[in-house]
Amino acid sequence: MASSNKKLTNEKLREIHAIMAEARALEERLIRMNKAGEGYFWIGGPGEEAFSVPLGMLMRKGQGVQYDFLHSHYRGSPTVLALGGKSIDAIRQMRAVETDPYSGGRNFVNHYAIKKWNIVPVFSVIEAQYLQSIGTAHVQREKGCKGITIVTGGDAGTAEGDFASALVWASRPAGELPLLMIVTNNKYGISTPWEGQHGEKNVADRGKAFGIRTNVINGNDVWESWEALEEAMEYVRTERKPFLLEARVSRLYGHSSASGAPRWNEEDCLAVFEEKLAKAKVMTRDEMKAVNEKITVKITEAYKQVQQEAFPNPESIYDHVFAEVNGDKGRDSFAAEIGIDFAANPPPPAHH
Repeated sequence: MASSNKKLTNEKLREIHAIMAEARALEERLIRMNKAGEGYFWIGGPGEEAFSVPLGMLMRKGQGVQYDFLHSHYRGSPTVLALGGKSIDAIRQMRAVETDPYSGGRNFVNHYAIKKWNIVPVFSVIEAQYLQSIGTAHVQREKGCKGITIVTGGDAGTAEGDFASALVWASRPAGELPLLMIVTNNKYGISTPWEGQHGEKNVADRGKAFGIRTNVINGNDVWESWEALEEAMEYVRTERKPFLLEARVSRLYGHSSASGAPRWNEEDCLAVFEEKLAKAKVMTRDEMKAVNEKITVKITEAYKQVQQEAFPNPESIYDHVFAEVNGDKGRDSFAAEIGIDFAANPPPPAHH
């Protein structure tokens, strides 16, 4: 498939393919780890790679208000990989080892937090990130910079009040915000079909009542996703106004490990992309096979390495509860507040 977008060169398309393939292989490894009892819970985004990878590649990466902030949800692993994240770190979080750079072995998998790239900590509370994103967008508005705030979530969560409040706060005439609101619509809320829950034809339609520019796209198509994201980001960056983008995507492995992570018979964006790459002679089938084999080796070796890494020390249980003050990690000050003497009563040993 040819593209009029000059940025989507054959080299760029091959790069997108490699990241999409790695994101898929990573999630499939995480699912196997969970089913083998090597992780407490799995939730991720297989089926959303065609949209999520371009999102990461198009962001202005860095730390501080001059760069883009990302308030992601737990299906954003392809975006993190596209930004430069490492697969091994997601495997570390799944196994809950102390080398997990996102939470020190303290959180579910795909709950990222990367300060140097403005990736705000992901949490499990549904759609609260939409209202949280108002804060960073407001600061960027006040500073008059070119950085924008990007927030992502699912279709079912838009029923939450946080989403509605974000529409209000982002669109106030006296203070419009440079906020790109993204809804990845996979047509299900856990096991509840879209059709019986939404009165609106598109989630994006809800932005029109607030004067917010909107768009609905096929998020399973790399070209359409890239161009729609590029247009939306440029609008928010230059106009300093909100944009609501809805991407229709697939859900390939159920909602989470709570539902057994079964394989669903939906359109696979990676397979569709590979078909188009082969047809356009951007890559041969043998080249794609070689990429996938290389990634399989990479993920397997990362998994083996993580199996040898230590779990968190039980004595670190109170670390990171409070922000550091004068070099104090937080544990001792917290322990003093609640009357714990670690010398007399050390934390119990961990069980894994």
